[in-house]
Amino acid sequence: MNISVVLPVLNEEQSIRGTLQSLIRLTPYEIIVVDGGSRDRTLEICKEFAVDVMHAERGRARQMNVGARRASGEVLLFLHADTRLPQSALNDIAAALSDSRYLGGRFDVELEGAHWMLKIVGTLINYRSRVTQVGTGDQALFVRRDVFERIGGFQDIPLMEDVAFSRALKRKGAVACLRSRVVTSARRWTGEGVWSTILKMWTLKLLYLFGISPVRLKRYYGDTR
Repeated sequence: MNISVVLPVLNEEQSIRGTLQSLIRLTPYEIIVVDGGSRDRTLEICKEFAVDVMHAERGRARQMNVGARRASGEVLLFLHADTRLPQSALNDIAAALSDSRYLGGRFDVELEGAHWMLKIVGTLINYRSRVTQVGTGDQALFVRRDVFERIGGFQDIPLMEDVAFSRALKRKGAVACLRSRVVTSARRWTGEGVWSTILKMWTLKLLYLFGISPVRLKRYYGDTR
């Protein structure tokens, strides 16, 4: 099963080298990095690796859609620049999608950091997404290529594109909730305060589900790097 990995990046010099080093060891079918206009050393670092580097208009949804159009694998895996996959990731995806009922899925997540609440936050994220079958970008969403195209890709919205996509995927069929864990940076949680970030993230998701425009919500999201 050919798995194409798409990484949207923007000013990720602090994390992109480690992510790519970890990813390349897994030998996916192809790695496509889509830059949204980085002004730091992100592109310089990416060019040290055997990856396909593209440029797109800034916006995570737009960048991921551009990368998906370039990709040629049977499966698309969307990975954040500060997230590392488990060693078993590609095999886990292949095993899940060997069951034709599953159209795509997500991993469990572990937040990397020393604060005692981060483990609890990760557990709650995993439980919520397992119950709702709605994953977030931090959980490394994956999908069959033909299904991605039928859905129409990610909505061109500045926030919640991952939630919108997950909900659309769930409406099409079964979603695999893998137990293996990706490890993602807790920089937003530690930079803005764990408790305040919990409140902010849950509030933003609830407001989105109640129909508040992602354009309005983006004003309160911030852009932690």
